[in-house]
Amino acid sequence: MDSTELRIAAIVPCHNEEAAVAKVVSDLKAAVPEIVVYVYDNRSTDATAERAREAGAIVRREERKGKGNVVRRAFADIEADVYLMIDGDDTYDAFAAPKMIEALLSGPYDHVLGVRRELDGESAYRAGHETGNKILNGVVGQVFGENVEDMLSGYRVFSRRFVKSFPAVSREFEIETELTVHSLHLRVPQTAVPVGFKDRPEGSESKLRTYTDGFKILRLIVGLARHERPVAFYGLFGTAAWIVSVILIVPIVVEFYQIHQVPRFPTLFLGFTLLLLGSLAWTAGLILDGIRRSRHEAARLVYLHYSAVGETETAGRLGGSRR
Repeated sequence: MDSTELRIAAIVPCHNEEAAVAKVVSDLKAAVPEIVVYVYDNRSTDATAERAREAGAIVRREERKGKGNVVRRAFADIEADVYLMIDGDDTYDAFAAPKMIEALLSGPYDHVLGVRRELDGESAYRAGHETGNKILNGVVGQVFGENVEDMLSGYRVFSRRFVKSFPAVSREFEIETELTVHSLHLRVPQTAVPVGFKDRPEGSESKLRTYTDGFKILRLIVGLARHERPVAFYGLFGTAAWIVSVILIVPIVVEFYQIHQVPRFPTLFLGFTLLLLGSLAWTAGLILDGIRRSRHEAARLVYLHYSAVGETETAGRLGGSRR
């Protein structure tokens, strides 16, 4: 594909970001002159839409509250070859965009993750967020067997085939986790690029709720583990049920051979019930694993329907637009 034919779109989810969104749009346009910036106003009650429009963005409104709903809508609506997603709070360095796009094209990759690096040595994370992010990175790495550097980063670049094969089920801030897991289970070629990360500008307020959103993300990870690793997930419960049933049943069987009676019949009944439940759990895991394989094959076929973006010789085309 000729580099001049590449369509590059930026998706900027916003909720009450009038203090920051204009600078995000302006910086993106300065960093990548050919980019088309779409600001999705997610039920803002301030002048977010006006500030974004004045800065040169195409503004659309999504009435369903939540970043996941915005991404779901944007991925369906926008037609492009390269998609860039960035938050509208001006915490990410928009001038890292050319480097991230170059990385996508040079692979070619389907997913480039912006790994946050704090600027000026000052912590831009809210209390508990950095620790929570590391814990969640570790959990996802253990569940899916692959290291994740910054799972909750909202700064990413995607190919068209990634975007159009992504189901976007999440409604709120769990969307970053879902994007990460999609890239892992589909095993798309991906890489990471360090990006600057700073505190919000004055007058801008974070929409994250540390514990509420953290538990939602953790719940999503458990749900994804159940769907993506059903044998391990259900097998864990099944094996635990078998172990407990053996502990309960064996002494009763030994006692029966000694006195030819079953004095603890309720315990025996419980033991056999757990044995049955353990067997059912393993059966469910094996059946769901077959369904999982079918889902992955279908997702892979959708993914293969789209060609890779760009060619390696186009990788240096954005060099002049760096800061």
